[in-house]
Amino acid sequence: MVSQGFLRTRYGLLKYFESDRIQCEAIVVNDYATRYSHWTAVESLGEWCSRHGVPAITGVDTRAIVHILRDQGSTLSKLIVGDDAANENFNKIPYTDPNTRNLVSEVSTAVPVSYNPYGDIKIAVVDCGVKHNILRSLVKRGAAVTVLPWNFDFNKISDQFDGIFISNGPGNPMKAMETVSNLRKAMNSYKRPMFGICMGNLLMGMAAGLDVRKLRFGNRAHNVPALNMVNGKCQITSQNHGYALVDDKFPPSWKKYYVNVNDGSNEGIIHKTLPYRSVQFHPEAKGGPEDTEFLFDEFIDQIRSEKVKREGTKFFVPETIDHRTAQVA
Repeated sequence: MVSQGFLRTRYGLLKYFESDRIQCEAIVVNDYATRYSHWTAVESLGEWCSRHGVPAITGVDTRAIVHILRDQGSTLSKLIVGDDAANENFNKIPYTDPNTRNLVSEVSTAVPVSYNPYGDIKIAVVDCGVKHNILRSLVKRGAAVTVLPWNFDFNKISDQFDGIFISNGPGNPMKAMETVSNLRKAMNSYKRPMFGICMGNLLMGMAAGLDVRKLRFGNRAHNVPALNMVNGKCQITSQNHGYALVDDKFPPSWKKYYVNVNDGSNEGIIHKTLPYRSVQFHPEAKGGPEDTEFLFDEFIDQIRSEKVKREGTKFFVPETIDHRTAQVA
């Protein structure tokens, strides 16, 4: 049997990948295995990079690079191959600062896309660079999901949705002020649940009145402890962000939701009376940890509860999409 392309779920989502293309601009590895052997693989890493036009290099002392980053923090870099790397042209090739670009607009969908249209609740996902496992996490809990462009003014059709989700995404949050403006308008009129992750946390915080700051090193690991300020529990989280909310002075209607145990930086905010919340980490990260995946359950349960109050109807969620007992195939 010859497999053509990558496996997808019955909803059309990639089964094992977070995006339909490579999102980084280059790959640097110390040692590259030329032969791949994973039973689900359909091509090598080199072939994958070549197909997407992403340069990759091997034979580099990556530990030495990590030592440089540890001492001076996040820094710009350039990858040059061939004669230019050994002559004066090296200095003529400029560095590119991703923080000056609106990376959210570069990775967001250009048009609305729907998944699982017959779900019992309808959720709008503002795509700032959404991972496929976020969409899988929503549809396998029975939601009908509509993915919207990052700058789409969902306030014009917000009554069509039972909840709004603001996704993760790359880059400088201050380049996505159109999304912040839309969220600020929603917070003044939309009383249904809203939930944000990573970039979504930054954008919701800015809409609420908080400032953001660039971290010197960024928080990037799969084992970062975060303290839940609501129940006092410490949970292990997966993080990958270079910005954080400045939470030393909170707007009156909001409070801290999660705090990073290592450096004290903000990891989430929650509204005191309305069903709005967001977290800086990734509850659904593939590879784990899964300590905070229950946040998706709480978001979905809150949406259903609010809809019952609003419409006086109850919902039957088929066991075939119950994430606790079944896998989406």
